[in-house]
Amino acid sequence: MVLKMPLPEDELVKERKEKLAQWIKLVGNPYWERFSPQDKIKKIREKFGQIKKGEKTAVNVSIAGRVIAQRAHGKATFFDLKDGTDKIQLYGRFDRLNDKYELLSKIDIGDIIGVKGEVFKTHTGELTVEIEDFTLLAKSLHPLPEKWHGLQDVEIRYRKRWLDLLVNPRVKEIFLARGKIVKTIREFLDKRDFIEVETPIMQYVPGGATARPFKTYHNALGRDFYLRIAPELYLKKLVVGGLEKIYEMNKNFRNEGIDRFHNPEFTMLELYQAYANYFDIMQLTQDIICEVAYKLKGSLKVQYADTEIDFSPPWRKITFKDALREIGKIEVDWTNEENLREVAKSKGLNVEGLSKSQILDHLLDKSVVPHLIQPTIIYDYPFETAPLAKRKKEDPLLVERFELFVSGWEIANAYSELNDPLEQRERLKRSADERFIDEDFLEALEYGMPPTGGLGIGIDRLVMLFTNSASIREVILFPQLRPKKIT
Repeated sequence: MVLKMPLPEDELVKERKEKLAQWIKLVGNPYWERFSPQDKIKKIREKFGQIKKGEKTAVNVSIAGRVIAQRAHGKATFFDLKDGTDKIQLYGRFDRLNDKYELLSKIDIGDIIGVKGEVFKTHTGELTVEIEDFTLLAKSLHPLPEKWHGLQDVEIRYRKRWLDLLVNPRVKEIFLARGKIVKTIREFLDKRDFIEVETPIMQYVPGGATARPFKTYHNALGRDFYLRIAPELYLKKLVVGGLEKIYEMNKNFRNEGIDRFHNPEFTMLELYQAYANYFDIMQLTQDIICEVAYKLKGSLKVQYADTEIDFSPPWRKITFKDALREIGKIEVDWTNEENLREVAKSKGLNVEGLSKSQILDHLLDKSVVPHLIQPTIIYDYPFETAPLAKRKKEDPLLVERFELFVSGWEIANAYSELNDPLEQRERLKRSADERFIDEDFLEALEYGMPPTGGLGIGIDRLVMLFTNSASIREVILFPQLRPKKIT
């Protein structure tokens, strides 16, 4: 037996283009064809999966999809066809298709075809559609990645996500799960009378978070704009306007580093509820994520890496100060900045050029967060860490803020929102570049914003958690990548 060496891709492309030219000559341009499939493969499997071996159904179906395998046996040809729901075997034979049988040789793996035929089960038990008529709808001019090894190169997978989806079934499962997570959150909030809103992505003052923005220029208006780093200030303006329960599933943009938890463009759920405080929002956060777990997994226990995460309420709650002391083994008087810097240095932090709030954040991230595997809420933060949060009445050196951590990373951030316009102005002046103080927002607060609780949940990280994905790039269809090297 002589083994045929596989052709290089450029030769395969040439060969497939020749087949396309032949098809156009014999049949017509496949890209002009119209074909409306009446059936889905999953439904066919559900309806006829229990018929006996060798049994014919006398039922004709109309399906369309991509050829993912082919086998020729004398005057019979077998294909595996995959649509968006499942795959099924196709069987074409010469004595049934007659002159059209030769056209089957023009079909390659990767081609998209429409098929009509009768459902039956082979003697080996394979549910099959016998081809009575077929048409080519789109020619795959490039071969799909080899079946057994698939598409393994991570860089290629992210750059060519369409191929990744075609040949790696788990990738499709991740994005179907992502869609279900977003849908579940929307349905949950809609049932509780939250209204979904949209706020500007291009903003003349970037605000609502501390981050480096992307800058652009609007020719008609003759001024600089920034891609939003957060929608917070616009959403609060809407609360002032009387929209008491609102949310936005928003895209944010931050001109900063890329790693397994950060992408310059990412998705957040941000919501605001008038007459609520951070304890109300704690409960809401727990309810939302438990609802996602039930709808996606049917359980409050989720496997991530080699650990079972248990979302069963109530979740662990601990103050910022106690978390540093009990988990991080750090005793610090953060009201004394000199003491804070010395303690941070002793923990191996380079504090040069860092503000007090940045040092506190780094201490938490380094000494506490990696130990927070099961759902844990840290609350009552030093007021320096959150210039938009309300001070705690019982201790004005703290703010009514909490963060949710799972599996050693942050999932959510929430406040009782600061609604005192005079204090808000002073705190923004102390913490922000004055060029980036939104005077419209401050004016809106001066008209009166009711006591309000706000919440942000990182959707990408939530999807990572519920799909057991190690990197944020696994759960974003088209993540940002470094420019491709040209050799």
